[in-house]
Amino acid sequence: QVQLVESGGGAVQAGGSLRLSCAASASIDTTACMGWFRQAPGSEREGVALDDRSDTIYADSVKGRFTISRDNAKNTLYLQMNSLKPEDAGMYYCATVSRSAVPTCWWWFSRPGRQVGTWGQGTQVTVST
Repeated sequence: QVQLVESGGGAVQAGGSLRLSCAASASIDTTACMGWFRQAPGSEREGVALDDRSDTIYADSVKGRFTISRDNAKNTLYLQMNSLKPEDAGMYYCATVSRSAVPTCWWWFSRPGRQVGTWGQGTQVTVST
């Protein structure tokens, strides 16, 4: 089973930027759903950005500031985060699931609490004022 390893988290000031990376241990089907999720202390895990092969979907709170991208040749998923806000802080996870295992990628993305598919261990993002 493929493993996912996130990196790139850290501490930044509000307004700053970070680029998260998610390296897969093996090739991931180019049609697979891939996404970034985050969880703040005391809060439920939420979807941040979804790569649905032909489309990308963002949580309203990050639209215009975050960009998800995938490099299939490197088996790596990225999340460019700009204009960071304190409310963006949390543990960020990347995940993937076979398209055949879920009704739609959106279904999977909107139910992160079920942790369907393969998940990384997370990378911490801290944003100070």
